[in-house]
Amino acid sequence: MNEQLERFAASYAAAEEKLTGEGDDQSSIHYPAVFIFIGDKAADAIEPMMQINERKWENSAGVMYFHVGSDTGKSRGGYRSNTASVTDNSAPTYAAKDYPQSRVNQVILNMEPQSSQGDQKAAKSARKDLYRSFNQDGRHLAELNRSLRQLSHSIADYGRMYSSFDRIYISVITRVDDPLNVFIPEISLLAESILSQSFKSVQMDLYVLISEKEQADSYGYSSSAGVAFLRELDQMQSADYSFSAPLHVTEDGISIPVTHTASPLFDLVYVLSDKNERGISVTGGMQENYEAICHLTLLKNRKQKELHYDANVGSYNNTSFKNNMMTESGRQGYVSAGFSRVKRPNESIALTVLYHFYKQLVMRMKSGGEEWDLKEKLLFFGMDPSSTSLRLEQLVPSADKITDMTGMMTHPVSYSHLRRMSIREAENALFGDGCDLYFREHYVREARSRMEQMDITEELHASVRKHLESHSEIGFFQVNEWTDEKAGPGHVLEPLRAHLRDLAGQLDIARGELDRIYEGLVDDQTFKRLPMMDKHNVRQFVHYFFNTVYQHKLDVLALEMELGLHRRYEAELEHLHSFYKAQSGKLESLLKELHEAALASIRDADDYIGQNIMDYYGRVTEDVMLELEAKRGVNVFFEERYMGSISGLLDAGMEALKQRLIDVCRREVLTAEPFVQTFEEELMRRANVTIEFSNKQVLSKEELFKKLYRTLEEHAVINVRLFDYTQEHRYEEKYFFGDGESEFIRYALGADETSRIYRLGVVHEKRTSGVEKLNVMGGFHLEDLMYYRNGKVYYETYLQNGYEFHGVDTEQLPMLR
Repeated sequence: MNEQLERFAASYAAAEEKLTGEGDDQSSIHYPAVFIFIGDKAADAIEPMMQINERKWENSAGVMYFHVGSDTGKSRGGYRSNTASVTDNSAPTYAAKDYPQSRVNQVILNMEPQSSQGDQKAAKSARKDLYRSFNQDGRHLAELNRSLRQLSHSIADYGRMYSSFDRIYISVITRVDDPLNVFIPEISLLAESILSQSFKSVQMDLYVLISEKEQADSYGYSSSAGVAFLRELDQMQSADYSFSAPLHVTEDGISIPVTHTASPLFDLVYVLSDKNERGISVTGGMQENYEAICHLTLLKNRKQKELHYDANVGSYNNTSFKNNMMTESGRQGYVSAGFSRVKRPNESIALTVLYHFYKQLVMRMKSGGEEWDLKEKLLFFGMDPSSTSLRLEQLVPSADKITDMTGMMTHPVSYSHLRRMSIREAENALFGDGCDLYFREHYVREARSRMEQMDITEELHASVRKHLESHSEIGFFQVNEWTDEKAGPGHVLEPLRAHLRDLAGQLDIARGELDRIYEGLVDDQTFKRLPMMDKHNVRQFVHYFFNTVYQHKLDVLALEMELGLHRRYEAELEHLHSFYKAQSGKLESLLKELHEAALASIRDADDYIGQNIMDYYGRVTEDVMLELEAKRGVNVFFEERYMGSISGLLDAGMEALKQRLIDVCRREVLTAEPFVQTFEEELMRRANVTIEFSNKQVLSKEELFKKLYRTLEEHAVINVRLFDYTQEHRYEEKYFFGDGESEFIRYALGADETSRIYRLGVVHEKRTSGVEKLNVMGGFHLEDLMYYRNGKVYYETYLQNGYEFHGVDTEQLPMLR
């Protein structure tokens, strides 16, 4: 798509989403929440997730964010925070974007180089060395203790924002192949222990992100490191997992053990990839997974505002979800999710309305108002009889000089000799070729010179431009049609060529008449003669000769000039046709470009339904334009403050024309009342568009709801690739986020009600911008992951080649499945 059109569509969409989003009802979380990001790669998620939470949660200002990174990966950050750097000089490190200092805390650990740096030997044990460095250097734990306690105090400052302060939700986020996740148990248990001193209950979930796209170049080591972490994770989530280490460090350097008794470390573990379970890359990449994490957190920790409603639409129950996906042996499975959103298709609306706006303008330009007759068309081109007569007067010298020719010297010839000669012979006897030379010099050459100097091209173009400006209903299309010989009746070339044929016939007759006069005998001519007055008779003949013969020659010359002038007209009309055909072609080409851009946008609007957009907004745009014309005049859109001179815009280039179209459409059409709609209103109006029975492209309201329902489902497909799509312990729950009282949500709750095999609920939020859907699926295990299956061979091979990935003895870890 043209960049100019893309900017327009994006600009309109951003403005509309901001406007409609102002009417959205925000949810609130019930208990305090903290997000802990472990690893340098996880830093990429902090800013997007903060923005999502600020947009969605009413009390998001009280949500805390904590990041543990290394000094080798500090450049990945994109936020301003309280940064504690555990290095030799303990100096704060980077900061890039302003966020409240009390809400983002960061600890930068001075760790050994990662496998992508240093020599081969260091790379083989990089992950293991990180673990040892973390546990051997007391500064790391001391700084983590200090920062986590500071985090706990910061949360207390926002206690009034929450309904209850008895529990806290911890969401730990890491990337599967990030080396720093080697000490997730230590960081997670330390955070849980410190926060449990302020809260009666701590619930902790882990979100594991897999970016398969980033492993294209380093798939061997990255896959091995990822499988190593998953193997450790399988141990952390086993029912008999226990842990004890001196993680608490006081200000005096005294260590206190932190103990975790036999149970899974995390309440639930979510695995989210940038490939969905169909093996297709996720459209939004990691951004979609960040959305899923924030919505999962809200689902588990939402403050119920309308209890009577929430109780009837299947609210989320964490205990029930865990029990439903657990095996008979008690082995707990992993969880994944998929997220989708629908909103007003603002980009498609903008481009569709722009197309229809321009289409209506073109239709008006093509209509041309009332039909013009030939006389009016000739006047339009500056070829009317008055203009033509004026030009002919300028071309042909006056007849005064013919009178002057009577004073030319004659040869001494008596009338008695002349009377038996033809007039041609008499002219030669009296003047030789003098008269002919005089006439050629003073008439023929002068007339032809004036013809050459006359700028017919500019005169006709100027006449067209002048009349285009004064007749806004006439445009390129009419000029093109009027000068097109293939256009049928009404074009000006046909009468012009008929007149040319008539002039050519008149000229032939006039030349024939001149020849007839020349062949006549002198004695047969009608001029006064006196007997015995020879000289008198010669003078009388001479006067007759010039007034008859050369006046006729002048008439012939006038016909020749008129014929030549009309041939110039013909040539210039053909040139005008070529020019205005090209200009009309540009306008038609732009119409095609806008149509294709609108259709492409509708096809690509995967987050919404494209049906009915073209039909509905075609009618809306036409109605808006007709209403404006009724108020301000039929030619309002061609006034200077609107489109102005199309010719002038084309002269400035197609970009100038498109920009004027965009400006006028955005200002005068897209601001009209039919476009100021919420998501639900827009959907309902488009669903109820009046259609012809034969139009199979337009969907009814029920069909539109059905397609919208399916689109939400298809785009919320689970974001993890599994070996068996229908693995044994698969359990699903699906939730809509939107206005539970809307017609579409009511339809969605009833759709497939008798055949669905999953739990369906609604998170009721009064919103105007759109509807969201979160699909949650649990019950799969390590061996079900395609990522694990594909990476296991690399992991085993790297182990055989001397690589060490684990901080603990591999004998303590579960067997590979």
